[in-house]
Amino acid sequence: MNMHTPKISDPASRFWDNYIEALHRQGINEPVDRWYVKRSEQYISAFPDKKLALHTPDDVTGYFSKFGRMSNIKDWQFEQIVNAIQILFKLIDARWLNQVDWQFWKEFSRQLSPDHATLARENPKTTDIGKNKRPSGSLAKTRQGHANILNQLTAEIRRRNYSIRTEQAYEQWVCRFILFSHDQDPKQLEASDVVAFLQHLAVQSNVAASTQNQALNALVFLYTHILKQPLEALDKFTRAKRPKRLPVVLTQSEITKLLDKMEGRCKLMAALLYGTGMRLMDCVRLRVQDIDFEYQQIVIRDGKGRKDRVVPLPRRLSKALKNHLHKTHELHVEDLARGFGEVFLPNALARKYPNAAKEWRWQYAFPSGRLSVDPRSGKTRRHHIHENGLQKAIKPAAEAAGIQKKVNCHSLRHSFATHLLESGYDIRTVQELLGHADVSTTMIYTHVLNRGGRGVVSPLDGL
Repeated sequence: MNMHTPKISDPASRFWDNYIEALHRQGINEPVDRWYVKRSEQYISAFPDKKLALHTPDDVTGYFSKFGRMSNIKDWQFEQIVNAIQILFKLIDARWLNQVDWQFWKEFSRQLSPDHATLARENPKTTDIGKNKRPSGSLAKTRQGHANILNQLTAEIRRRNYSIRTEQAYEQWVCRFILFSHDQDPKQLEASDVVAFLQHLAVQSNVAASTQNQALNALVFLYTHILKQPLEALDKFTRAKRPKRLPVVLTQSEITKLLDKMEGRCKLMAALLYGTGMRLMDCVRLRVQDIDFEYQQIVIRDGKGRKDRVVPLPRRLSKALKNHLHKTHELHVEDLARGFGEVFLPNALARKYPNAAKEWRWQYAFPSGRLSVDPRSGKTRRHHIHENGLQKAIKPAAEAAGIQKKVNCHSLRHSFATHLLESGYDIRTVQELLGHADVSTTMIYTHVLNRGGRGVVSPLDGL
């Protein structure tokens, strides 16, 4: 078929006219609309002996799975394929349209980049720059010019087993400090230069107190452990003011409304965040072996602060979670049959247990819809879903539910803690479930209870 709007008046031509009109109503105009037509034509051609009206959700998900195993398709192309086929079946008013988890295929099927927090530990130091690679941008040039110090910084952080987020943040702050100091060698700089940088962050850049403190910690680490020049007299600078923020907490009725506006994996994961108090990354990195249906609990491994903890598995989610894992197992079996089925293993476990990467128990409970190829090692794996998918799904669901609060994934964790305290659980129990190192962190949730439940009655209500 010609990529331009058909001119002849036959049924097929009218069908594609209507499809293009549907694309334009969605804001997809020329020249992009022709690629949507092409994606839809390719889908129809994949089923030469089956009329479009007879297609099923299994046909659609099977087609997506096929493309999910192709490494040469970029994320935006894969999302375009999903969008094109969804609009195609909306056009013919397929009754089963809502049985396909379109959100999963569009948002959760993004490939994890090599520098993603889950994978970065496996890769070489992020500051290494190839000899033939031309740096682009000021920070990239700084990384190239001071690669030796930055590599030492990364090596020391990894030796101390700090989290990858800390490594990435410290490396970036050191680069920004060097750039601020006109690309001078940090060995030639003094405490006064560090103070000037921190002052600049607070006054000119107007950063948050936590941001300024993170920059301070990075530079103290650099000078103490790498350069062996401990900084002195760092108290003479303007500190960013730390605001006292209260967590956003939803009522139980608001939680119900929010979940009612969600579907598929989004709904299951959001319910798990609220029902267990997990952080977002705890949820997306969950492995099959960490879910214990017999003891009705979930083990969170290597959470924030590199700590393990146990949280309750809500009984009302057991059936939905078992059904989800059954479908995930079928996907894994199919991957194995096609020569794939490997998953990323942390802490060099792949070397210690060579066959473990393909075992079912090590697979992610929420796997991506696509396989990923590591550009460095060439290994093809099915990673966990991208965390941005759930983040993007929460906001429109809250708006659809009519919730006026600023809702995000962490609000569900806040609500879990607050509702437990409202139900009479002691704060030490809640602290353990949340994985807080200090009970003072957990105390913030008592704001809803007005310090232990002794609520203050407004004098207006006494009139």
